[in-house]
Amino acid sequence: MNPESVRQNGKQIGMLRSMPPLERFTPLTPHMAISPTVSVVVPAMNEAENLPHVFATLPQWIDEIVLVDGHSVDDTVAVARRLRPNVRIITQSGKGKGDALAAGFAACTGDIIVMIDADGSTDGREIIQFVGALVTGADFVKGSRYAAGGGSDDLTFSRRAGNKVLTTLVNMIYGTRYSDLCYGYNAFWARHLKALDLDCEGFEVETLMNIRAAKAGLRVHEVPSHERCRIHGESNLRAVRDGLRVLRTIIREWRQRPYAPAPEPHAAPAADQGAA
Repeated sequence: MNPESVRQNGKQIGMLRSMPPLERFTPLTPHMAISPTVSVVVPAMNEAENLPHVFATLPQWIDEIVLVDGHSVDDTVAVARRLRPNVRIITQSGKGKGDALAAGFAACTGDIIVMIDADGSTDGREIIQFVGALVTGADFVKGSRYAAGGGSDDLTFSRRAGNKVLTTLVNMIYGTRYSDLCYGYNAFWARHLKALDLDCEGFEVETLMNIRAAKAGLRVHEVPSHERCRIHGESNLRAVRDGLRVLRTIIREWRQRPYAPAPEPHAAPAADQGAA
């Protein structure tokens, strides 16, 4: 071996030794691995019958499950611990989905935070799409039932119409290109939690997150998601009541909080949905 080859080999060995150990990377597929850690927040109240299905869809590679118990009177907590002994249980001090998510987000230790529902309507196997969009450039990723490949088995005519009107209103005010405003499947980098600054109690929380992500200038990307019907039990969502709460949230944000235009769309992912 000539001296130049020895020198080059020495450089390569030195680079390999200086690289982080492979254990830092979490394999998602045979062709994809990530180094960020992932926390999944599951707000739940009396969802003991649904949790076995929900937890079965969660990928084994996620680092942390934070279940926020809304003072359940069934075996929600016990079932969660049986299914995933390492699950973190947080009991919310207030009430409502917004309050539960705020408590869960504050307890997360992961670099990436994903929120899903505990009723079986959201599929944990889709998490890889959200994480993939984040590690390729997005700041905030929102699921969309209207994006190509998405859908819903549960949207009534009134909910569909209301969501369309509210989505159009937000797009007009903030110059966003959202296709689905009121859907509870989102993911974001934990470092942006302060920008979201959740301060609501109810189902308007998804709308608030989407608005504040746009106002903070975050790169927002939509991924298709298929919503399924609740498996067991009845939803606490009420279309008219909660639709009015969403509308009040939109008006309040428009009046009270400054708007910072989003940056130019990032090259990856390919279809940013942030402010134009």
